[in-house]
Amino acid sequence: MRPLPAARLPECVEHDVRVTAWSTIRVKHNAYSVPSRLAGEVVRVRIFDERLEVFFGGELQLTVGRLPGRHGHRINYRHIIWSLVRSPGAFERYRYREDLFPSPVFRQTYDGLRAAQAVRTAEVEYVRILHLAASTMETDVDQALERLLAAGTVPTAEAVRALVAPGRPEIPDVAAGTVDLAEYDGLLAPVAEVGA
Repeated sequence: MRPLPAARLPECVEHDVRVTAWSTIRVKHNAYSVPSRLAGEVVRVRIFDERLEVFFGGELQLTVGRLPGRHGHRINYRHIIWSLVRSPGAFERYRYREDLFPSPVFRQTYDGLRAAQAVRTAEVEYVRILHLAASTMETDVDQALERLLAAGTVPTAEAVRALVAPGRPEIPDVAAGTVDLAEYDGLLAPVAEVGA
């Protein structure tokens, strides 16, 4: 037998992958979401044993845990929310729709909207709530939804926004004082005496 080469084994494998219009990529038979600004672009994916690193233009865009097996998916609603805002009717038909409920409260909200409104209206309202969660703090939106559901009302985007939106900060009235420049002249006088 010949001796083994002394070179190190590669830590990762690299593949170039095109991002779909829905901001997803397929790597090793699994689907992952990427930021929506990359839709339609070709990204380089470094595949490690436990993670994927997604690069675009030579810069790291995303690191995500690698899924074991095949036909899995890891979808982050923050990556695709902008596509859904432009086409909220696609929510009902979205293949990975269950991943768009960050917590059970979001699912209860969607179910409540569907029971109280027409399907199209409920989808639009839920996408607005999800957009609010992506553009503010998800935990704040979650708590607002809990309060509205506990009160027995169907949450709407406007009702959630009213609970989540920070109040306008109060601008203090500051009086500008007058500056006496003679005090500065006093600071320079000892320097002039030392130089004399």
